[in-house]
Amino acid sequence: MSDQVKQIALRVRELREISDLTVAEVASQVGLPEEEYESYESGRVDMPISLLIKLSEFYNVDTTTILTGEAPRLSVCALTRKNMGTPIKRASHYIYKNLAYNFNHRKIEPLLVTVEPGANRDMQTNSHEGHEFDYVLQGTMRLKVGEQEMVMNEGDSAYYDSIHPHAMQAVGDKACVFLAMVIP
Repeated sequence: MSDQVKQIALRVRELREISDLTVAEVASQVGLPEEEYESYESGRVDMPISLLIKLSEFYNVDTTTILTGEAPRLSVCALTRKNMGTPIKRASHYIYKNLAYNFNHRKIEPLLVTVEPGANRDMQTNSHEGHEFDYVLQGTMRLKVGEQEMVMNEGDSAYYDSIHPHAMQAVGDKACVFLAMVIP
């Protein structure tokens, strides 16, 4: 696994140890089998964004703290300039940037997501608790939510219960860029 994945896993393990909890206790709290949770905490498997959000809520820390090791400091307004944001390496077929990484106690995770042409050809899905809102800024995207599939163009949006397996794919030879609002 990458160094970033290992660093995130280390921070999660330290949070658990500081809280004097066992792997089994945390796994139960986040709704995962103990073995699966342990594979994330050990750094052998990359944690999905949904688990990072659950852990940040459980430990009452910001997801930015888990991802970067530094706490966000802003609480009134956070400005993120064009082409900025904190990169998040979560899945090989999506390129994420957190657009509010420096705002403390966020209620949503606003992410700028890029899907390159040819990425996620097999429409590998993920799911997480909460809701998600996706707004296409550039290109064309194939979105699958549960058994429903749709093609979205620039300016189209979709809001869905993200517990249902979902996947995105760029259509054509241009990257698709969209704004994803993950709402725990």
